[in-house]
Amino acid sequence: MSESSENSRRDFLKKGALGVTLAAWGQLVFSCSSSGEGHEHGMAEQTDTVKVLTPDGQLVEVNRAHLMHAHHTQEVSYEEARTGVPGKKFVMVIDLARCTNARRCVSACQKMHHLPPDREWLTVKLMKDSKTSEPYWFPKTCFHCDNPPCVKVCPVDATFKRQDGLVLVDNTRCIGCKFCMTACPYSTRVFNWGEPGEPADMKTHYSSPETSIPGQVGTVEKCDFCPDMARMGKLPDCVTACPNGAFFFGDQNEDIVTNGSETFRFSELIAERAAYRYGEELGTEPRVYYLPPVDRIRPAEEALEEMPEERRKLYEDQL
Repeated sequence: MSESSENSRRDFLKKGALGVTLAAWGQLVFSCSSSGEGHEHGMAEQTDTVKVLTPDGQLVEVNRAHLMHAHHTQEVSYEEARTGVPGKKFVMVIDLARCTNARRCVSACQKMHHLPPDREWLTVKLMKDSKTSEPYWFPKTCFHCDNPPCVKVCPVDATFKRQDGLVLVDNTRCIGCKFCMTACPYSTRVFNWGEPGEPADMKTHYSSPETSIPGQVGTVEKCDFCPDMARMGKLPDCVTACPNGAFFFGDQNEDIVTNGSETFRFSELIAERAAYRYGEELGTEPRVYYLPPVDRIRPAEEALEEMPEERRKLYEDQL
């Protein structure tokens, strides 16, 4: 077999294996180009296009502006929403070397959950471990702890832990006492002081503790890992929105995580890349793992220099 034929065969097998894995998730592939220049200078600088796998199996590249955000939720019973997806144990891995603070994850989360600009469930912090080390970007979600302090202090069982690993807030039970906000050592919860966001067409949405829609004034909110999408075999919006593929989501029981274009064995990824859990010494047992920011695709200072002055000031106290 010639060298070119062998290379073609390898490419076909790689694409076939990836397609089978993602088909099992039922997730449309949203992938950005990974050319050399993109990796060298930060993939967030590329033209704003995405590759979309069409229903007939064709991979096409389209302008992101032409994509419509049409989100539908699946109707489930109240008991199902509080119990979780049977047989699953959801987990997230975030590669800090890939984060350039493009903030696509934040905007996608805001749009997905109909949140105003001043109420972010997903934030991006600027971290610096010592005076002599270089800063890096740190996406911060709810950690969906296996030993969650927030659940223990809630007096009305509004905050609860599901069997699939997710910690959610039932806003129909929440009384706004903020005990959970005080108990959370990660400060990942926010309080809804204003009018809640609501989809323009509620006919495609079902209200339940799983969807967090519609929001309720005077209640606590937080990142929920988009459990309604996970139930349908789809990735959270923050995962597919990241232009650098920094977020990986999957099922620990199946030992698989994916960012939509790359798929790994969860156990191998965290072992080989020396993953850690933020604040693990607190005994909360987070379900979010971080890959150290080694060989970052772009220095954090470059992103700071390009930011508007108003936003740049927000990060001054994080250095």
